[in-house]
Amino acid sequence: MELDTGATAWMLTSASLVLLMTPGLALFYGGMVRGKSVLNMMMMSFGAIAVTAVIYVLWGWSMSYGSDIGGIVGNPFDQFALQGAIYDDAGEFIIDDFGVPGIVGVGFQATFAIITVALISGAIADRVKFGTWMVFVALWVTFAYFPMAHMVWGGGLLSGDGPFASIAAPIDFAGGTVVHINAGAAALVLALVVGKRKGFGTEPMRPHNLTLVMLGAALLWFGWFGFNGGSAFTADGFAGLAWVNTTTATAAAVLGWLVVEKIRDGSATSLGAASGVVAGLVAITPAAGSVSPLGSILLGAVAGVLSAFAVGLKFKLGFDDSLDVVGVHLVSGLWGTLAIGFLATETGLFYGGGVNQLAVQAIIAVVAVAFSAVVTYILAIILKPTMGWRVSEDVEVNGIDLAVHSESAYETIQQGSVIKEVRA
Repeated sequence: MELDTGATAWMLTSASLVLLMTPGLALFYGGMVRGKSVLNMMMMSFGAIAVTAVIYVLWGWSMSYGSDIGGIVGNPFDQFALQGAIYDDAGEFIIDDFGVPGIVGVGFQATFAIITVALISGAIADRVKFGTWMVFVALWVTFAYFPMAHMVWGGGLLSGDGPFASIAAPIDFAGGTVVHINAGAAALVLALVVGKRKGFGTEPMRPHNLTLVMLGAALLWFGWFGFNGGSAFTADGFAGLAWVNTTTATAAAVLGWLVVEKIRDGSATSLGAASGVVAGLVAITPAAGSVSPLGSILLGAVAGVLSAFAVGLKFKLGFDDSLDVVGVHLVSGLWGTLAIGFLATETGLFYGGGVNQLAVQAIIAVVAVAFSAVVTYILAIILKPTMGWRVSEDVEVNGIDLAVHSESAYETIQQGSVIKEVRA
């Protein structure tokens, strides 16, 4: 296969866009927490980048795309440290079927692993030890993310080569199961194991900086064009379709969320708009290459409505998903994965394709939830008595930033003294 410089340039650009999403997430999450823990929240995202990028090169790529072990995971030693993944026997760069060097694909896939585990951090904001989080990142990507990526994209049980393909080939264009359902289910389990923030449900815990939230949402939307458009693996019509569907679904989700807010609460808010952006992006992720632009509008609008209602469930059910990872990523991820069964232009129920695609999409969604939940629970329970999840009550009340990182996000020097912000 000859090198396609255009496709290679697009994939390098896409990888860079997806990497940008995690700093964007840091801003998004950082603005949503209280001012006393904004740096800690952002550090959880940057910590996820640091840990995952190293691990992915060592064994993450091999566990995701190495030789199959039982349909669950790739052999971690098959291409350990990318041996055999960069050069062929002649010493030339390996080129994939799209004319892109394999090493570019490694970089692209690494950014997916990074953003997925970083998403989970929003469920446990304000109250966990940074060291425990960093260890969890390493364990979770190894035992939850890499196997899921292999099962769906690496030829495993949930892929087009798996046992369900005899019913209909599972469709996950860019990560509905691997990224969003995986992270959302993990977020729910961690929120339950770690427990509620002090004052949850009785004290106001409003976002301290909505400007940061809006900026973070904008960067996420921008980066998502690499996430979905890059999942075509070349610069072609599918990349263009994914781009348009990503735009329209996200816009429709914003409208859906704001309509719910206006009817239910009397005001359409900036936080609602930013959250609608993410809900739409999440929902279109698995479907970006298989639905029409018209279908993407319906898919996005429903996602905005569903997640707008779902984020309130934590108060009714009593779990502290601090920044609504469950209500947005799990709920919209599930909807987007299932919606393919209705809206896929070639196999969807609304296009005369019958129920087979819907059945397979439901199966892979359930398997993804169950697998992620079980693995996350085991890891969380192991870490709880060994390292401990919670910071002390004093640290939680006074703020993790100063206690753990010896820094404050907001301070001014006046007459030689440090005047720190009044904390919400």
